[in-house]
Order: sequence, then structure tokens, then C-alpha cells
Amino acid sequence: MPNNIPPVTAPDPASAFLRLLNVLDTLRTQCPWDKKQTMETLRHLTIEETYELSDAILEGDQQEIKKELGDVMMHLVFYARIAAENKEFDIVDVLNGVCDKLIHRHPHIYGDIVAEDEATVKRNWEKIKLKEGNKSVLGGVPAGLPSLVKASRIQEKARGVGFDWEDKTQVWEKVEEELQEFKNEFNVADNTAIDHDKAESEFGDLLFSLINYARFININPENALEKTNKKFIKRFQYLEEKAKENGKALQDMTLAEMDIYWNEAKTR
Repeated sequence: MPNNIPPVTAPDPASAFLRLLNVLDTLRTQCPWDKKQTMETLRHLTIEETYELSDAILEGDQQEIKKELGDVMMHLVFYARIAAENKEFDIVDVLNGVCDKLIHRHPHIYGDIVAEDEATVKRNWEKIKLKEGNKSVLGGVPAGLPSLVKASRIQEKARGVGFDWEDKTQVWEKVEEELQEFKNEFNVADNTAIDHDKAESEFGDLLFSLINYARFININPENALEKTNKKFIKRFQYLEEKAKENGKALQDMTLAEMDIYWNEAKTR
């Protein structure tokens, strides 16, 4: 192992970062697994690590957040190391690049632009991005984002240039309008087939409007839905445990029997 790796506990951020770089350099040259990795092979692992960090944040587990941040940071350094091997860029270019971008996009801090509230900062940010070459305000929304997150980002981007409702009552009226349009797709004569493509479209409109309303009342819809997912999992697993304790299989129980355990789970 190289002698220039700092001791186990680095005394400051610069030394700790250097330690990570040195450890990764060693692994890249000596570990059979690390030597084989490419940006493409790391990609799905990075996505997984990001979701694990997200889970830890929602759980409020600070020790797990610390661990997952380290995993994500290792991946970022790994990508830069691979690029450096290909003589494309290195970690110094990455760090200087993001610093340059932050300075350029915060003229109210590093220049003479006045921005005293968050909304003004966001508007200035989008204007600067357009000047940098973005053809559309929405161009910065990654195509591969999950749909729920993408809807939120699209709405935030549009709001950044002033394309938005004036108050939440207007947004709620839109929610009710979309809900009625969705319901209308199923209020058809018994002998008339439901147009599932149109129903799907109306359901998408309803979801989009609900996400918009959540934004107006400062609720993150992705976080809200994931917390509900976790709550359902916890209650369902309690239902499974209680059924097992009583020697029963869920598929052999009536809904009324399962509801007893479900309601117990809701009080825990």
C-alpha cells in the first residue's frame, strides 16, 4: 500500500479527500474487480447508491446518511479516475468546473446583481442557463428521471420563468376539474367500452395537477408517496406476522379477518 495514504482518521477535509483519491488509485491498480470497471458498469450501481441515500434521508438515519454519502462520493471520484485514464478530464477539472459554474450562476453573491428572495434567485438561474446555450427552460430536466420527480422538476422550471398559477385555490380547482374528467371516462353506458388510452391520459393529467398543488403547499410529492409506501409495507408486514402467529395464511383469510390486524397495525 502506498506510503502517501493519510492515517485512518484524516485531520481535515483536504487530507480526507486526498486519502479517498489515494485509496481509489490503489484499488484501481491492484483490485481485480475495480480494475475492470467502466463508467457504464458503474452507472447502475451509482443509481442504486443514490436511492439508498434517499432512503436514509427519509428515515432520518444520520449514520446511514453519512455512510451512503461516502459511497456516492467514491463513485464520483471513480468516474473522474476513469476519465483521467482516458485523458478526457480529471478530478481537478471536475471540482474547478462545478466551482466556476456556481460562481457564474450566483451573480447576486459574486457580482452586482440584486436578489433578495428565493424566487428571484431561481429566475436569474434559469436566465443564465439559457444564455449558456440551453435551448429550452425545460432542457435541464433529465429525460431519465422517474415520472413523479420529473413532473415536479418541470413545474419548478416553468415557475422559474413566471409560468405559474397565481394562488393555490386556482390549482385546486384544476385538480377537481381533472378528477371529474377522469371520472367521466368511466361514467359510460354499460354496453360502451371504456377508452383506456383516454382514461390513462386523464389520470396522468390528474396526477400532474395533484403534484402541482403539492408544490404550492410545500409538500414534496416524491417524499410523501415514499413515506406512504413505507407505512404500507410496515403495516402489511405486521399483518403477515400476526397471521403467521395464529397459524393462518393470508390467502386463506377473509378481508374482514385481515382488516382486524390491519387496524391494529394502524395504531402501532
